Amino acid sequence: MARVKRAIMTRKRRKKVLKLSKGYFGAKSKLFKTAKQAVMKSGQYAYIGRKRRKRDFRRIWITRISAGCKQNGMNYSTFMNGLKKAQIALNRKMLSEIAICDPEAFSLLCQRAKGSLE
Repeated sequence: MARVKRAIMTRKRRKKVLKLSKGYFGAKSKLFKTAKQAVMKSGQYAYIGRKRRKRDFRRIWITRISAGCKQNGMNYSTFMNGLKKAQIALNRKMLSEIAICDPEAFSLLCQRAKGSLE
């Protein structure tokens, strides 16, 4: 039976890890063992970051909407409740864009939200 030589696959795997760790500080970009650990940890950070990015953007949108509401004499929670009762279905991303780019339209939305609460 022929002998199995795995040098090609081992070198390919190691080169892949070292390519991913390119630019890391010190031995983390040169030595396979430390590079592998650094790449695994950076992958964990990247996974966590993808989840965190969604939370951060939602927090920014809510802050912007809240600032726009305060300029129109409302707070965020009553504004969102008024929009729901007025059956205006806009997501927070679009509401924050309107609050920044078109304050007149946002003030109209605030008036509609106030009117639906009364």
